[in-house]
Order: sequence, then C-alpha cells, then structure tokens
Amino acid sequence: MTLLTDKFFDSFASSVKPTEEAETLPPEIYTSQEFYEFEKDALFYREWLCVGRDEWIAEVGDFFTTSHANEPIIISRGRDGEIKAMSAVCQHRAMLVAEGKGNTRGFTCPYHHWSYDLDGKLVGAPAMGRTCNFDKAQYNLPKLKVELWHGFIFVNFDPEAESLASRMGPIEPVVANYEFASLRGPEPLSHEYPWNWKVQFENNNDGYHASRLHQGLHDFVPSSLASFPEVPRETAGYYRLNGSTHPNASFNPTEKALLPVFPKLTEEEQSRLLFVNLPPTLSLVVLNDVVIYLIMDARSPTTHGLTFGSLYHPSAFEDPEFEEKRRINDEHTADIVAQDLHVDLLVQQGLSSRFAPRGRYSWQEDAQRQLNVWLVDRYQQEWDRRRGPSAPVPRLHATS
Repeated sequence: MTLLTDKFFDSFASSVKPTEEAETLPPEIYTSQEFYEFEKDALFYREWLCVGRDEWIAEVGDFFTTSHANEPIIISRGRDGEIKAMSAVCQHRAMLVAEGKGNTRGFTCPYHHWSYDLDGKLVGAPAMGRTCNFDKAQYNLPKLKVELWHGFIFVNFDPEAESLASRMGPIEPVVANYEFASLRGPEPLSHEYPWNWKVQFENNNDGYHASRLHQGLHDFVPSSLASFPEVPRETAGYYRLNGSTHPNASFNPTEKALLPVFPKLTEEEQSRLLFVNLPPTLSLVVLNDVVIYLIMDARSPTTHGLTFGSLYHPSAFEDPEFEEKRRINDEHTADIVAQDLHVDLLVQQGLSSRFAPRGRYSWQEDAQRQLNVWLVDRYQQEWDRRRGPSAPVPRLHATS
C-alpha cells in the first residue's frame, strides 16, 4: 500500500501551525523508502545543495568528488578559473570518472578511457570511429548549476532553479560581520551515520535540549535565551539566535574564545551565538571565534553522510599555540557532539516504533516549526506536480 496519498499530505497541516499549536511531522517521513524517493524529487533535485568550500579547489585543475541523494558529483576549478560542477558518471557505460580529490588536467574513465576536460566536455573516445552517428558533443558530462555563498559552494540539479543569491536577502545582514568567505580551517571530517538526514538537521537546530542534554558543557548558552526571527517563506533558509551569559562564549573549558574573535562583530553579536540553516544540506553553528559547519548528504531513509568542519579568522594561524588551542576546542566540542550522536541514533530507532508519536513542541523548538514550514511547502509543491493540474490543490499556510 502506498504511503503517498492526499490524506497523508493533508496531515502535514498540523505541523506548520504556530509552535504552541503545532505537532511534529509523521514518523514515516524519517523511515520510509518510498518517501525518501519522493523527497529526492521534492528537495534534492530542485534545491541548492552545499558541497564544500571554495578554498578546497584553489588552483586550476583542483577537484574533489562528493554526492547528494546517491548522485556522484565532481567539483573542479576550470581552465578559466571558474568553479565547475558536473556528474561524475561516464556517458559511455556509467563508470565513475573520478574518485577522491586532487589536481588533474582532465578526467579519464578508467574502464574504457573516455576522457573529459575539467568542465566535463568529452575530448576523447577511443575506437568509436565505426559507431554510427557518434557525435562527441552529445556525450559531455551533465552539468549542474553552481553558485558561491560566502565561500560555500552550492550546486543545483534543476537548470531552471532560481539563483541562491536572490533567495538569501533576509539572512545576509545577520551573517555579514562574520565574513565567512575569508575564514579558513583544517580538512574536515566525514562520516556516515545510521539515521535520517532530518534527524541530524533537527538536532543541529534544537535549542530546547541545550540546557538539558548538554547540562554542564555549555550552560553559558541557556535554552531560555533562544530566539527565532521570522523570514519570508521564499527565503532559502532561516536562522536562530541564542544569547550567552557572557561575551564571546565558546565551546571549551574556559567558556570563552581562545582564538581571535571575528573583528567586525558588534557588541550585540558578541553576546550571542548564531545558527544558520540552509536545508536540506548545510547547518552552521556560529560562535565568535569559530564557525562549525555540517554538510549533510541523504543516502537512504535511514543513513546520511556528514562532513563536519571548522573555520577561523586567518590571523588565528599566526598564533604559535593555534594547534593546542584548537585541540582544546575540538575535544570539548567532541564531548557535546558525542551526546548528540547518541541521541540521534536512539531517535531514529524510536521513529520506527509503532508507538512513535506526533509530539508537541516547546516554544524553545520554534526552529523545528520553521524547518517544517520549509519542508511542507516543498513536499506539497511536488505532490501537486504529481497529481496534475486537474486535481484540487489545498494549500497549507503557517501563521506566525
């Protein structure tokens, strides 16, 4: 029996009500293979997806490979100095033409040695002279739209997608003084975890648990000081703020910034943390001396890849004690993350239970309601596309 029915999608309406009235989304959207396939069309093949950082491919010929929703992707620096994004799938027999990262003059399929330039153009196809009507120009690697946002590289599978920049206006003033594009950091860590990508995304954005699960680890960022500014529905993401009990709070035993504070921050900005969320792939935890980024790759209903990295002001690297200070930060952050990872695993297990609820929210979980609004808009649009123009089109409207 199919999960995807009008009744199922109509049930989402209760999840986009004001937070004090709303309930969580159906557990099936975190566990169902059918819904995961639907979600590919609703989100991953239409929205802007973060793949990494601009500085990872600083020189012509630099490249790295990644994936989103089971689609292998190459990101390269072309001969014109511009970033290129393309499928990694050879247009001959579907072999992947690149793995890992490095610097190259082009991409050669190891199977039959079809070769592609840095922009995906097919430049060589051995022994194809006898193949009727073979035109190399028709077999380039499929291109993806690509855009930079403050040093983060985004791609989009939809050639008709509206630009990311045009949908980020309400968030720009909030992030401006951190100057993300100028920040640098060590190579990030990548893992695969056995829970749905939305479980991870919700945990990253949940201020409600901060004073409870993490009690004693960062009490200087209490749940009671969370706030949730509204942004227009067409915005590509949203953000939340969390006040701190003292200026320039940071995740380490001293509870204060060990590394250079971002120089343009106002007094108000130095007294809070910022959480920026660009679903379905990027979540930022923004302190005043470090930006922690999490890039999510949904691989199945119950697994996702996670790239976890940190960024610092360039002057931090001039400090001879930088590595020691970073180690102190990282070890303390790891204790916080370990608690989150354990909770995420148990939440995924609970979502598969026959007793999994559609729960109610605290006011401190308004970021979850904001994610619900973002998701439900896109789920409903895809369901409308599938039903066709002759079907009735109920619209779900959140009230603020």
